[in-house]
Amino acid sequence: MNTLALTNHLTYKIPQIKLALIKEPSAEPLPQIRTPADFEDYLLPMKHLPEEHFVTLHLNVRLQVIGYHVVSQGTVSSSLVHPREVYKAALLSNACSVVLAHNHPSGSPEPSCDDLETTKQLVAAGKIMGVQVIDHLIVTDTAIYSLRESHPQLFD
Repeated sequence: MNTLALTNHLTYKIPQIKLALIKEPSAEPLPQIRTPADFEDYLLPMKHLPEEHFVTLHLNVRLQVIGYHVVSQGTVSSSLVHPREVYKAALLSNACSVVLAHNHPSGSPEPSCDDLETTKQLVAAGKIMGVQVIDHLIVTDTAIYSLRESHPQLFD
């Protein structure tokens, strides 16, 4: 077999996909996260959004926030979330753990049945992927509600 034939033989017949991580620079060292209240500054923009947004905060092994990813933007009362989109960015950023967060434009911090089911699904997927879900926070204009504190059984 000549060189050209060998090269063609060893070439995939489908498009190659290449991944790249583009990280915006940070101006200051990041503090370690210890409580849900420590996330308030990171989630401040969500307090004023008119429709639901679902984001993930990515944490390193020292529980420092290394970045965030907007998973979805929804309507005034819902946001579509799937484990594939949640963990794609977390894996690319080498996150050891994540904190899930979404806002309730209605102002009520109480989780819906869908919020609880989504949390359960994402915690299970995270266990398979090796990325721990630290908490799921619901953000309103006046409060941050921790599902880990109110529903710890979801994280077992």
